[in-house]
Parts: sequence; C-alpha cells; structure tokens
Amino acid sequence: MATLSDVARRAGVSPATASRVINGSSKPVTDELRERVLAAVAELQYVPNAHAQLLARSHRSAVGVIVHDVSDPYFAEITRGLQRVATDQGRLLMICNSYRDPDRELEYVELLRGHQVAALILAGSGYHDEAFTRQLNEKLAAYEATGGRVAVIGRHEHSGDAVMPDNRTGGYLAGRELCGLGHRAIGVVAGPRILTTTTDRLAGLRQALAEQGRELPERRIRYAEFDRDGGAEATARLLDADPELTAIVALNDSMAIGALATLRARGLAVPQQISVVGFDDMPIARDVTPALTTVRLPLVDMGVRAMSLVLGAGAPAPRVEVLPAELVRRDTAGPAPRSSPATAASAPRAGRGDTAS
Repeated sequence: MATLSDVARRAGVSPATASRVINGSSKPVTDELRERVLAAVAELQYVPNAHAQLLARSHRSAVGVIVHDVSDPYFAEITRGLQRVATDQGRLLMICNSYRDPDRELEYVELLRGHQVAALILAGSGYHDEAFTRQLNEKLAAYEATGGRVAVIGRHEHSGDAVMPDNRTGGYLAGRELCGLGHRAIGVVAGPRILTTTTDRLAGLRQALAEQGRELPERRIRYAEFDRDGGAEATARLLDADPELTAIVALNDSMAIGALATLRARGLAVPQQISVVGFDDMPIARDVTPALTTVRLPLVDMGVRAMSLVLGAGAPAPRVEVLPAELVRRDTAGPAPRSSPATAASAPRAGRGDTAS
C-alpha cells in the first residue's frame, strides 16, 4: 500500500505539504501544489491511515455508541437520530452491540476509550446491578477525566448528561386506557427484571391500576427477553396461568407482536376477546393486523438530543432531558368483554386512529 511519503515523493513536495492537502488543513497551499498532490493520490490509490490521522489531529472525530442490539427496532430508530446529527457534523459513529450483557458493555467502554473517541453514548436501559453500576461509573469517570464527553439514553446511575424517555408515564397511560375500557384482569408481558426500563414501565402501570382500586399481582406478570419470541412465549405462559385475562400490556412492541401471534394461534380475537397494548410505537405497529394500540416514545428525537448534548457546548452541571410518552389508539384495545374470553362473541369492531396523551 502506498504511504504518505510515496505520495509526497511522486508529487515532488514535502510530506508535510502532502499531509496538509490530504487532511484539508487550513494552512495555505498553492493550487499548483494541491493539484500535484491530488494527482499523486489518485495515481497511487493512496488511502489515509485513520489511526495515524486520529493521533495527529488536535481533536477527536469519532463518537462511540453502545446499544443493546441495533437490530432491535427500538435501537434502530434511536440510531437514526444519532446518525443524523453525527453526519451533519462530519463525525464517524462506532456502534457496539452489548446484547444486554453488562460485562460486554464494560469491555466496549474500554475499547472505545482506547480508540480515543470524542464522546461516548450509552443507549439503552440501566441495570439493577450495584457492582456493574459501580464499575461502569468508574470507567466513565476515568474517560471524562481525559476530556471525553458522555451521555446516556435511559435511566442509568451515572451523574452526567442524560436523555430520559418517560417510561413511567408511558406505563401509566397504558394502564389508564385499559381501566377506562373496563378491564380488570390485565396481564403483563415484561422484559428482563434486571433492566430499569422494565421496572419503570411496570411502576407506571401499577400506579394507574392502583388509582382505580386494582392491583397487578406477580402471577399476572411474565418476564422474558425484549423480543418477538420472548413476547410469544410469555403470553402463552400468562394464558395458561390465567385464562380469564381480558387484556395484555406488552412492555415493547416487539413483544406485543409476539403476543398477537400467540393469541391468533389460540383462536382468540383481538380486541373482541382480549385487548393488547404495546410500547414504543415502532414503525411496524401501524402495519400489523389489527394495528397495534401502543405508547409512543420519540425514539429518533432521543438519538438527536443525546448526540447534540455530547457534541455541543458543555455545561457546568449535568443536563437531563425528559422526552414525553403518548398513547396512540389503534385497533388492538377495546372494551372488556362481558363474558370470559373463551366464550366472548367476536363481532367485528371498527378501528380507531386517534392519539391521546
């Protein structure tokens, strides 16, 4: 592979001049020299060494992002927002999937520090794990001490800039909607217990039910992976334990899609026999049949705000931005049936497309 010295030699200039042309330095270079260097670059098919450029620059250009799983629609939407701001500012994103493995998350923080990224963004739920949280905060503090910037998306026990989806209010809105429709036997398809996202969404749901004099007993909650298969499996366990359920809240839309698949396989009509409410409002939520009633979070905006925080001017105190949740009414939530779901009539019902917050 051609080197910078090869380019300089071919163009008949010093390596410093060749570097200024290739890296777009603000120091003046004559048009004639610039043309000679660019011609040499093309002739030799020279590709700059990114690591060498990073070390030579007075500022870092890449941003490291740690997500749970970028193939998850939730994180894909957040990443769209991150990428939008990064592209506008000429920044490179280095995206790492932790797959909800705390140890891997710690390893990625160290790896990204080693690559001297300008900023770190942790996009995803925090964990109810004191040892992990302590280790993570120590690593982030060491990174910040060297001039790095950090922002988190979701509830983490990190003292710094944060973008917080209003998960508790979202859970509350889902519960209030179902109570208003007359449902009393409500089950929950929840994500992993260790995630703060699961805790916050459940807390809001419990609050809404408590205001109506209702409880959410543990026997009506099933924890599973935050994906379609987890939702399908958890729904099957809920129905086996309590066939009298008239509504299910799935704590993300992927799980809700799995819930709908299980209900369809068991011959239960939605929403005539059993209602379903999701969470997040993924793009697919409006395309499934029936269209999914869900809680909407501004996922793309969450990414935009987090990237804007770490690339913008710093602040003397941590900044926490809470982004609102709203209920989107579609076709999977209806009035509680007058009789058991096993015997309820399944007459067609018109869908709705209005939004309430």
